[in-house]
Amino acid sequence: MEDRSGFEAWYRANHRRVLVALVAVAGGVELGREATDEAFTRAFERWDRVQVMGAPTGWVYTVGLNLLRRGHERRALERRCLQRLGTRDDAPPATLAVEVWDAVCSLPRREREATALRYLGGLTDQQVADAMGVAPGTVARLLHDARTRLADLLDPAPLDATHELEADR
Repeated sequence: MEDRSGFEAWYRANHRRVLVALVAVAGGVELGREATDEAFTRAFERWDRVQVMGAPTGWVYTVGLNLLRRGHERRALERRCLQRLGTRDDAPPATLAVEVWDAVCSLPRREREATALRYLGGLTDQQVADAMGVAPGTVARLLHDARTRLADLLDPAPLDATHELEADR
């Protein structure tokens, strides 16, 4: 039997961050859970190789992202079915306000992926780049664009000058 020592501690230390990030990337709790579970299962099956990698958690993120990308058509079909049934499967993780969750889910796919991996998954820009298979500069651009969109979506309408002057009196 292969040595799987250390897997449980590593799993416990990283599972929640990976789950939260992949749920955000997927745009749905169940799809994110499926990708997370499958990615960790694959890591367990290959633990002898994965544990000696420079970034085993980055490997799991990459596997999870690839699973989500390959299942894009299936996910679209599932969403259409859920909408027809009137079921909402895109509840926000407990750590995010509904408004923030909805705003993140509305981002273009690559911006949503980079945002989820960086801010929900806690990866560095370099780790996000490795997981997404892009250059670090691309990650910086994606995160900048995502922050700009999120600011527009989440900032309340600015007060007009007349209202601000009246409030100062």
